[in-house]
Amino acid sequence: MLVEFSTLPEESRVWIYQANRSFTETELEEIQSKLNTFIENWTAHGSDLQSGYTIKYKRFIIIGLNQDLNKATGCSIDASVHFIQQIEKEYNVDLMDKMNVSYKQGEYVAYKSLTDFRKMAKDKAVSKNTIVFNNLVSNIAEFKENWEVPASDSWHSRFVK
Repeated sequence: MLVEFSTLPEESRVWIYQANRSFTETELEEIQSKLNTFIENWTAHGSDLQSGYTIKYKRFIIIGLNQDLNKATGCSIDASVHFIQQIEKEYNVDLMDKMNVSYKQGEYVAYKSLTDFRKMAKDKAVSKNTIVFNNLVSNIAEFKENWEVPASDSWHSRFVK
């Protein structure tokens, strides 16, 4: 059951998929249509899952699930992963690699491998004040408070001094 992402409760679970490039406007329209269809039909053991999504910076797909109504099961989570893998294949984009870092350079969102980010921190090209995207947040409340944060306030802090 598709609902507006903004109407989901704070404790709703979130999954964040970051793309290794920005989507074009045409791609965004197509992906939104596919997300609408997928989420409208997403179930757990035949029960509707109250879910919504948002796309940020033309690069992040965030899916939220109200687990107060029905919890995601192994099969429903597998279905969402397969859906994301289809998006990856169709648009030749990487959405599942957790070994990459996205961060802000002014209004621009940059994407680097963890190795490159670590080297940039060592070379002082990024600092503890660099805004990073903490894709490890687990619910909407954390997403609102701790998704876009200075590197010093996230798991990235181990790389910046």
